[in-house]
Amino acid sequence: MFDDFGLINKSNNASAEINIGPLIDLVFILLIFFVVTTNFNRQTGIDVSRPKAQTAVTQGQKTLLIGITREGTLHVYGRQVSIDRLTALVSEEVSKDPSLNVVIISDQQASVGTAVQVMDKCALAGAAKVSIAADKE
Repeated sequence: MFDDFGLINKSNNASAEINIGPLIDLVFILLIFFVVTTNFNRQTGIDVSRPKAQTAVTQGQKTLLIGITREGTLHVYGRQVSIDRLTALVSEEVSKDPSLNVVIISDQQASVGTAVQVMDKCALAGAAKVSIAADKE
């Protein structure tokens, strides 16, 4: 009747179960909430602080994004590229879609000379529309 610790030992061995169904439902709801509310702001694979402009407009969906960090490195599709490789990459993308817009997302601390070089290389590669991204004030 008593066990080694002096507690009453019940002969009825009913096992307690924890229902984890509602827990799994809650985890999936939280996962969906965080995926939906996440702001995917790192479009080029780098984190830049864009300058602000009152005349900023939204571009269409057919855009090639080129990121310039404050150190002057170039990034396309999340990968760092050289200025020479950029010309070939833009030329390849323009050959696939001649109406492609090229948007340069430059950090406001980046050199203006780097942005001008990128714009020049994009124009030489055949891109008809090249613009610089800015946040609307």
